[in-house]
Amino acid sequence: MASARLSWLLAPWHVAALATGAKSFRDNPVIGSPSLNRAGLHIARVRLAHRMAEWRRRALAALISQEDREAFERDGFILKSDFLPAADYAALKGQVLSFRGPVRHQFQGDALTRRIAVDRAVLARLPALRGLVDSPEWLGLVRYVGSFMLEPLVYIQTIFSQVRDASPDPQTRLHADAFHPSVKAWFFLTDVAEEDGPFIYVPGSHRPTRRRLAWERKASINAACASDFQSARGSLRITRETVRCLGFGEPRAFAVPQNTLVVADTVGFHARGLSARPSVRVEIWAYGRRNPFLPWLGLDPAALPLVKGRAVPLYWSAMDIAEKLRLSSSNPWQSGGTATPIEYPAIS
Repeated sequence: MASARLSWLLAPWHVAALATGAKSFRDNPVIGSPSLNRAGLHIARVRLAHRMAEWRRRALAALISQEDREAFERDGFILKSDFLPAADYAALKGQVLSFRGPVRHQFQGDALTRRIAVDRAVLARLPALRGLVDSPEWLGLVRYVGSFMLEPLVYIQTIFSQVRDASPDPQTRLHADAFHPSVKAWFFLTDVAEEDGPFIYVPGSHRPTRRRLAWERKASINAACASDFQSARGSLRITRETVRCLGFGEPRAFAVPQNTLVVADTVGFHARGLSARPSVRVEIWAYGRRNPFLPWLGLDPAALPLVKGRAVPLYWSAMDIAEKLRLSSSNPWQSGGTATPIEYPAIS
């Protein structure tokens, strides 16, 4: 009875979330309603979100070249080899790989992801990295794909594969991050071989084709009670066989040399490749996701004077406080002391 009353009290909140990027089928009974999704609720949100992203990208077209716009429209990602001049890249790599700073880490299956927040303090000590993340070309690519004049959240990220005996990393299953367009960028500071778990993307799967929408509708009807945790939370998983049935073809593995930049719309199906051996991948990783229904380009809270350059530490601190106050489950990003990006973790 109490839970039913609480559900009714929260109903306005759940309905209001439809106008945001809220995606969890499990946590929102409106978003996850089988009846509403059978009637087309989820698909309506998907279609509108894509139309809004297309409108914003047309307004941002001048940020990148026509060649890059055409590549993105076709594939859902933009690949830039030898992104930095050799001397600039050498300086950036030397500064970043030798940098020691506070780290956070998260285990997912047999893999560990380590992140160092690229905030004001870090950029003051790494001028070559500041040159990259402040460059018009970098920002233009991230903002165009992200469809906003956003301030991306940037990290020095290291993926340690096969660091413990556990089930496979869940990020190795093909998935879409959310129901709407968003952006992630990888600037690789190490060579990535086929055996080392490269980034994988299904070219063209960012487009809301008729088959993709039919699959989304079917998946949304039962997603709230899906046995797969990530799918129930709105990051739908998909098999390679189903991808082929949707007409998208084979996933592409980005086994690429260092100094390569990949910027992708993560509404497209993507994954982290399975590692055939223990490996270490270091990258400058950027992320941007805003309310997909906003009819403007800017006004990003992360760009506010008191927040810009501090957004990630503020987010981590908020997660820590919420955990201490038992307002949420444990913060998945646990403090790991200090380390360099390539310092191998001590696994107990």
